[in-house]
Amino acid sequence: MAGLLAGVGLLLAGCNNSPHPLGAEKENTLYMAFTERSPRYLDPTSSYAAPESAYTYEIYEPPYGYHYLKRPYQLIGRAASEVVKPYYLDEKGQRLPDDAPVERIAQSVYEVPLRPGLKYAPHPAFAKDGQGRYLYHRLSRDQLGDKRSPWDFAVQGTRELEAEDFVYALKRHASPRIEAPVFALFAEHVLGLREYGELIRRESAKQLQGLPETLADKPFLDFRRWPLTGAEAVDKHLLRIRIKGKYPQWNYWMATTFLAPVPWELDAFYAQPGMSEASLSWNRWPVGTGPFMMTEYQQDRRHVMSRNPNYRVDHYPCEGAPDDRAAGRLADCGKTVPFVDKVVANIVKERVPIKELFKQGYLDLPEIDRADWGVEFMVDKNDSDEVRKSFDERGYQFPMAVDITNWYLGFNWLDPVVGRGDTPEQQLKNRKLRQALSIAIDWEEGYGRIFRNKGGDAAHGPVPPGVFGSREGEPEGFNPVTHKRVDGRIERRSIEEARQLLAEAGYPEGRDAQSGRPLVLSYDYQRTPTPELKAENDWMVKQFAKLGIQLEVRATDFNQFQEKVLKGKHQVFWWGWFADYPDAENFLFLLYGPNAKSLHEGENAANYANPEFDRLYRRLQTLEEGPEKQQVIDRMVAIAREDAPWAWGYWSYSGLAFQSWVHNGKPGVVIRDVARYYRVDAAERTRKIAAWNSPIWWPLALLALGIAAIAWGTRRSYRRREQALAPGYQG
Repeated sequence: MAGLLAGVGLLLAGCNNSPHPLGAEKENTLYMAFTERSPRYLDPTSSYAAPESAYTYEIYEPPYGYHYLKRPYQLIGRAASEVVKPYYLDEKGQRLPDDAPVERIAQSVYEVPLRPGLKYAPHPAFAKDGQGRYLYHRLSRDQLGDKRSPWDFAVQGTRELEAEDFVYALKRHASPRIEAPVFALFAEHVLGLREYGELIRRESAKQLQGLPETLADKPFLDFRRWPLTGAEAVDKHLLRIRIKGKYPQWNYWMATTFLAPVPWELDAFYAQPGMSEASLSWNRWPVGTGPFMMTEYQQDRRHVMSRNPNYRVDHYPCEGAPDDRAAGRLADCGKTVPFVDKVVANIVKERVPIKELFKQGYLDLPEIDRADWGVEFMVDKNDSDEVRKSFDERGYQFPMAVDITNWYLGFNWLDPVVGRGDTPEQQLKNRKLRQALSIAIDWEEGYGRIFRNKGGDAAHGPVPPGVFGSREGEPEGFNPVTHKRVDGRIERRSIEEARQLLAEAGYPEGRDAQSGRPLVLSYDYQRTPTPELKAENDWMVKQFAKLGIQLEVRATDFNQFQEKVLKGKHQVFWWGWFADYPDAENFLFLLYGPNAKSLHEGENAANYANPEFDRLYRRLQTLEEGPEKQQVIDRMVAIAREDAPWAWGYWSYSGLAFQSWVHNGKPGVVIRDVARYYRVDAAERTRKIAAWNSPIWWPLALLALGIAAIAWGTRRSYRRREQALAPGYQG
């Protein structure tokens, strides 16, 4: 009977499906999931992926940010006290009027005032002894010991943010030891940065001379030793950045973590022997002046950000878009943020378990960095009256918006089959192959009717609706390579037209015209295949099969995919882009030659290069919104459509999913520092989780009765045998 009771006890314990410790729902904590491996980069110089931004934008404070509620998006100060306009200088250094012609402007000068008194989150790199000497800057391996977290050190320290930290951050992009995806772009604009990169490469090589190439912890490369012409600290709280010519988009870049401050003390601390082996680095333990700090990091399992005790006084906004008041998003006007004490992310590898945990109340929102969960839940809700009733009763919130994102299929320009091609003849053939594939992939069917949980509108170019310069939705805004006008309607070109282009490319019926071998292409997919993703990949295989082309899916997790793309080993690939800033340049730079991913570690993952496109891009960077900028964008889009480095994919709908006890949620892909605005009613959460997950006792009672009956019957049978006479026994 004791074994029976123990078994029932274990069964009852197993009824709790929560991924959190007992009573965690009562805490002032925001709970969410992540589906892939842990972020590869949390270093502000390197990080450029949406899953990483869930942490970096909460921990770091770049000079600028975006107003949380206002649309169109409006820049505001974060580390800076205000957003500034540049002043202009000619070649002689003389100041020019604000309306000076572009050709006269030699420099744009940004003088950015910083908020006084900003403090970094606690970290041992700042800790000092009574004589002002750093406690942990000369550690041996023995002194480091078994420490695996900054919180394993006995003493923590901090200091005030200074303008020099932003100068150091800009210089750091020139380091050959760090992946710096925007160095090529920044070097085109920041005065002297390209030359600074050449200097740092030489200095780095001298420092490493004679050391093993595989050395993980390279000596500290102190960028303070070498000045950078384009960045200086005028004083402790005034940053000056000099930009070549005129580049209006620079203000937007100052709202990214690429411009987040980097204290030299952290670089020196993490460069010490044994740090890499102990997993002590920027990529696990970032440090900033933002509202949160990383306090727990379990690789591929769990991440915890806690309130930064040194965070500045910050308030929830009191203004917003017209619908924000009705949606209750102004109720916390003027209150101090962040509202929650912790943000906890646990790994849940598939979407179905995430949805179930959300419906049970164990997740306050599914994933903070993804804008498609609300779309998926709305599809579920609209497919069933029963589901609709259940969702409404539970008060789930699914705020929706059309936002500036895109998803597309790319072709690696370095690949001999789908890329640019080595000769004019091959270039023409490869272009026709890409055009044929772009016609065959029916995005309207796939992401308009089949995969509605990731739905959107088919794209006709790289510039999304809602951004100046986009022609999407206008009568002549369609892509003539893939679509045509029929009886006043825009329709996708026929598969017969695609087959004709394929034959002209040298692959009639999907076979090489010379060898007769079938054309086989590799599809590099950036997610680990799950049942729901397999359906999308199978659909994509069928799109290529329309032309007789075999598509082999090579799916990996995102970190492995990034490595493959950096080495240029991809062929056909899936990619998406969440806008860094609301300007056409932020999408067109994804096709800018010097920004090639595999050649220059930029964000042009297709490695596309077209001299005319690149020339127009450089011109675009100098233009304010107006007719001239529109003409340049139109020509760039026309070039890209003809070359077809992407099959243009679709503009996705943005939709978030929140529990009823989470307040202030609003879609906005440009805004990444959202966790500080979310408020959680833990008391409501506790009540609802208890109600939604109350155990159903009658099956357990029935099971116990059944076990008891079996035990009683077994004992009765045993006693009968004990009392029975043995066969052949004579009394």
